[in-house]
Amino acid sequence: MTDHPNLLIVDDDREIRSLLSRYLEREGFRVTAVPDADQMRRVMRYSRFDLMVLDLMLPGEDGLSICRELRTHSQLPVIMLTARGEDAERIIGLELGADDYLPKPFNPRELLVRIRAVLRRSAHASPEPDPRAVRALRFGQWRLDTTRRTLEGEAGDVPLSGAEYRLLAVLLSAGNRVVTRAQLAELLHGRDPDPFDRSIDVRVSRLRQILGDDARAPRIIKTVYGQGYVIGVPVQTE
Repeated sequence: MTDHPNLLIVDDDREIRSLLSRYLEREGFRVTAVPDADQMRRVMRYSRFDLMVLDLMLPGEDGLSICRELRTHSQLPVIMLTARGEDAERIIGLELGADDYLPKPFNPRELLVRIRAVLRRSAHASPEPDPRAVRALRFGQWRLDTTRRTLEGEAGDVPLSGAEYRLLAVLLSAGNRVVTRAQLAELLHGRDPDPFDRSIDVRVSRLRQILGDDARAPRIIKTVYGQGYVIGVPVQTE
């Protein structure tokens, strides 16, 4: 990431695109703003971005579809903009790999804080293992490659979002020690957990689905009620 991170804003509201572009450029960012998925793909073919601000409700292909497709080939950080009351869509967005969300209407300063936090986590404060010291973590039938940042299974590589990779890496690095929800929220979000924020639980649920871990009786990622989560199988480093 450069000293002037390159942001991509995807929102069909012209006023929001204009407002955010001016504001974020004053804060030292480079900004490209587009109204829909077609133009998003066009600019992404020719430019590299450090983070995407993605509106959930877009004409044609919506933000959920875009996020789903993006996560099949990219770990580009995504902050999703949602209308208030869209709890189900917000949760789906987190399950599909969004790194954070912000309900509309919002204060641009809050979006700025969240952008900086996500960029800091992805570029400078990532809690994942150092690939120079640990090339991979093996657990059960799975292997988390810390160099390529991919999850390898018997059927091949499985795509993970940046947030999913960091969460799994943190849990595996803890060995068989419990990691509290507060610790995970601080490591992944850079802030204390909101008692009503279920994003950690949503991502754990998503990881369990990926790993084929039975949600009713999980074997790999176990819930320690009142505390947090722990890996329930042996973890080996390479």
